[in-house]
Amino acid sequence: MTELTSCKTRGVGVFLELRKRLLSGLLIVRKEVAGAADDVLVTRGGSSLVVRTPRGQLELALPAGVSFTEGSCIPTPGESSAEELHFRLRITVEQSLHKEASDCVTETLRAKETYCFYCQGCMTRLLEDRVFKRVLPLPNGSWNAIVDDWCCHPDPFANKKLLPRADDCLLGDTFVLLARDGSCTQTLTEEVSPVGTEHKQDQKKACRRVTFISCASCSSVLGEAVSPEALKLYITQVVVEPAVGDPKSEAAQSRFHFLERTIATRLLKLSNSLSTFHFSVQTPDGNAFLLLWLLNSDSIVASVPEKCVGNDSSSAVHGSPLRAARALKLLYITCSDADVPQREVVSHWEASVIAHPLVLPLSVCEELQRVINHSNSELPSSMRCMRSYEVAYLRL
Repeated sequence: MTELTSCKTRGVGVFLELRKRLLSGLLIVRKEVAGAADDVLVTRGGSSLVVRTPRGQLELALPAGVSFTEGSCIPTPGESSAEELHFRLRITVEQSLHKEASDCVTETLRAKETYCFYCQGCMTRLLEDRVFKRVLPLPNGSWNAIVDDWCCHPDPFANKKLLPRADDCLLGDTFVLLARDGSCTQTLTEEVSPVGTEHKQDQKKACRRVTFISCASCSSVLGEAVSPEALKLYITQVVVEPAVGDPKSEAAQSRFHFLERTIATRLLKLSNSLSTFHFSVQTPDGNAFLLLWLLNSDSIVASVPEKCVGNDSSSAVHGSPLRAARALKLLYITCSDADVPQREVVSHWEASVIAHPLVLPLSVCEELQRVINHSNSELPSSMRCMRSYEVAYLRL
């Protein structure tokens, strides 16, 4: 995957992080790009921020309503290192009443509207057009852990599944539950696989069998068959669009960016609705794969490789203009690769049950790990770690 080419071997030439709430920003310039702070000049260029160095001029487009405050960029020698020059700057942000649109499945669906479901990998239509009479949220992922606090008698939900009716759509944290239709036999395939025995983290977990649902065209795993009449489709695997109009081509262009934006949007929504900042990305057998700590959601970031600064490619990377994008800032730990200090953090998270669970197929967990590791590799060396955690940004 070309998007996952590591930047560690080529170095980060210029890195920018702006904070909308703080009205401030951090600019880091590698010393191979500019040897001294006096060699760097930052100016405002319409709706962009312009960085001039001995290598040439770099222009970063800023989101609408965000602008650099002229003359506010100052060097901070105390933060600089042998490899990097650090600068602090100020920005202005115009208040906007416009709510940014979301492509996340759970943000798109509404009752009494017609939708098409597509495989995100190959954009094959999976189900017949659906009009839902009800679109309802499911209890959050740990609801059965506190059911004893709701009831004064034995758990009435024990050994019972929450299943959708024929015209229902039930929304989970990372999936939707739907009733099957007549097209499923042509567009979907099923494979029964055991889970719970392949991971060494917890050999004592009982093995159970799961019927995985895959796309008949490209074989991508889409979800699970939770009953003979109901399907669980993960939001990272499907594209849901109104039945009117053509499907969006960008959804099929980049798996990397679709997964990044879908997870970032979901983390932001859950954080705002549940007032939680700790998340445990888990496989269907309940094993923690990634621990994510959401630090802030108001960042605007851009990272430019050293070789792109001052070259003809300085105006575009991968054929698109250089833009600073909205992003979530995360601290993370990969549970399977954790060292001794990180294992202590993992044990603390598990013992205190502070993380909200996000269940995804193992293959998607591995994809997300690559996305996050790639983000980490695009950061200046001074920003890649924070205590026992690694740092990453997920673009919205």
